Amino acid sequence: RTSTGHSTYNVIFYEDRNFQGRSWECSGDSSDLSPYLSRCHSCRVERGCWMVYDRTNYTGNSYFMRRGDYADCVTVWGWDRSSFIRSCRMIPMSRGAHRIRVYDRENFTGQMMEVTDDCDSFMERHRWSGGCHSCHVVDGHWLMYEQPHYRGRTWYFRPGEHRSFRDCGGRFMSMRRIMDSWY
Repeated sequence: RTSTGHSTYNVIFYEDRNFQGRSWECSGDSSDLSPYLSRCHSCRVERGCWMVYDRTNYTGNSYFMRRGDYADCVTVWGWDRSSFIRSCRMIPMSRGAHRIRVYDRENFTGQMMEVTDDCDSFMERHRWSGGCHSCHVVDGHWLMYEQPHYRGRTWYFRPGEHRSFRDCGGRFMSMRRIMDSWY
């Protein structure tokens, strides 16, 4: 077992399903798990919230995790048999307000809505049948979903400007705040 630092956030990755095989303890971002494990099929989140990816450098399919046991990540998340966790990103806790400006077109154009709470369907709530295509995260950390009602692939957005979602499928149909109570 190897550790990468402080103890506010902590996840243990295991090579095999059901917490078997070699393990590696992580407490920060890791763009490539291969120096520590040959593969990763299960993990245990002891503290914090995390995004894990099936490719290095925080790319590919992603999955959001909070405290709990994930005994068979690949099967549960629907990844193909050759996939496994290859990189991870710690999600910092943000206390206080959540605020995001979402746009129905790329590059902050079209209709704009400023949102401070979860939105389970852009279509039902804002009458945006095409979903959200760009955003500016002003405060807090957010999860964006490709389908309404928090379903489908998920992406994590930290504060900053996000001009286009083309690399992540083009649009989002629902979104949720990452709350400090999840840690």
